[in-house]
Amino acid sequence: MPLISTKGVYGLTAMYELSKHEKDTPMQIKEISSNANIPQNYLEQLLSKLRRAQLVKSIRGAKGGYILAKDAEDIKIVDILIALEDDIKIIDSKTQNPILNIFFDESKESIKKMFDVNLAKLDEYQDKYNEFLHYSI
Repeated sequence: MPLISTKGVYGLTAMYELSKHEKDTPMQIKEISSNANIPQNYLEQLLSKLRRAQLVKSIRGAKGGYILAKDAEDIKIVDILIALEDDIKIIDSKTQNPILNIFFDESKESIKKMFDVNLAKLDEYQDKYNEFLHYSI
């Protein structure tokens, strides 16, 4: 079982799309769906969870859509994943072995620390991707 489900990957992708969009201009769900290649019905469910977690805001009206609730620098990837996945899990339940339970708990905390970076940090990976494209041409 993967550590992060499709729900987490799609949600993080949608949040990244929103972080690249003009700050105060709402992005319509069909645009996010198209750019991120996420089924629109599924995306609506994810954005609803992210709204309840106060990570995005929805704006009503003809020019409405979604915006980040805070600056990308103030949104942690771990918070996005926990909002969507309910928690980051290594295993589904405790084992009968207390030693392994301690190991799995510590592993979970290490993984949370790994994802304890802000959404804006993903821009660095865009730079790496651009470098890759430049050198592969």
